[in-house]
Amino acid sequence: MLLALIVACEIGFWLILLAGLATRYLLRRRRLGAALLICVPLVDVVLLTATVMDLRGGAAANFTHGLSAAYLGYSVAFGHSMVRWADERFAHRFAGGPPPRRKPEHGRARVVYEWREFAKATAATAVACGVLLSMIVVVGDAERTEALLGWTLRLLMVLAIWSLWPISHTLWPSRPKPGQVEQDSARTPAGPARRR
Repeated sequence: MLLALIVACEIGFWLILLAGLATRYLLRRRRLGAALLICVPLVDVVLLTATVMDLRGGAAANFTHGLSAAYLGYSVAFGHSMVRWADERFAHRFAGGPPPRRKPEHGRARVVYEWREFAKATAATAVACGVLLSMIVVVGDAERTEALLGWTLRLLMVLAIWSLWPISHTLWPSRPKPGQVEQDSARTPAGPARRR
């Protein structure tokens, strides 16, 4: 049941996001579109509430409870950038906005980008582990919440693997091919998301 809710929340995230962007750019109702986009985080609240209620109702923690916490952590940390990513592309396609920003490919700009993404992953892990530990405290039964402790180790392992990208780009930064212009963050166009 909880796994189905996680899937429904992911689908709901994209549907609400699409509805907000369509309202903003196709119907030209900026305030209503902004209101819909503000509702995107409510999906996380629904999932968190259902997860806690399930555990408080006597369920033993299992894989889906941990997955729920991980989903919440990554949604909180990466949700804003996902909305901005979609907003830039939607505005470019349907409202004559500037081309969407692209990920830097070379040099210092790429190193900064990789460390910024790693910082988001660190925040996601911190939020997810905080949710897991809160659920353990709320339930107050070590036997029923044993699976949640295992999830903290999984999340830390994912973060350790993720750290390889910024570290490798820092130690061995990629260089442009001959004839290719060095990218830098100042060249990146500002998307319509900045106008909010």
